[in-house]
Amino acid sequence: MRNVSTLVGISILLSVPAGIRAQDNVAATVAVCLPCHGPDSDAVPSTPGVPPFPKLDGQHPEYLVKQLREFKSGKRKNDLMAPILAKLSGKQFSALASHFASQTPTARPGGDAQLAERGRALYESGNPEKGIPGCVGCHLPNAVGAPRYPRLARQRQSYIVQQLTNFKTGARTNDRAHVMRSIAEKLTEQDMRAVAEYLASR
Repeated sequence: MRNVSTLVGISILLSVPAGIRAQDNVAATVAVCLPCHGPDSDAVPSTPGVPPFPKLDGQHPEYLVKQLREFKSGKRKNDLMAPILAKLSGKQFSALASHFASQTPTARPGGDAQLAERGRALYESGNPEKGIPGCVGCHLPNAVGAPRYPRLARQRQSYIVQQLTNFKTGARTNDRAHVMRSIAEKLTEQDMRAVAEYLASR
């Protein structure tokens, strides 16, 4: 999977005009992000071996800037993002974050109502028997998030499951105070799918 992800990242990077890598051209830089992170990408079949991409629309700008900085520094590992961000500046990060924060995330029609209801219970109340707190404590009612914690409402189910899995296995380690890793290690795959289904339907 790593080799496929790296090749995709290189192909995306090569599609970026040289001027964008050297100048603060916000519109052009945003355009590079849209094939993977834009609303139209929902209709594009995923590439085998490449992890799912998150929706960025409506995300808190402070959180987005933190993630971009950590992708660039290597604190958060991603073979696709690292080469794309290598030539971008902190000023461009702020401009990108402001753009996506101003957009309205699209709703996902349909879904598994029964699974989503199980996910709602986990999100709101957790599972005290297993020592799992409700997600609502950090991500707030309706999963709107806050500057320190991401908005999860209307996020892609596949992306949420992947990130929870990454926290559980230790593939992702840039959570604050190990909070997500300590929670994710107690979640089953079905728990993850249920919470992700609920969040995608918000």
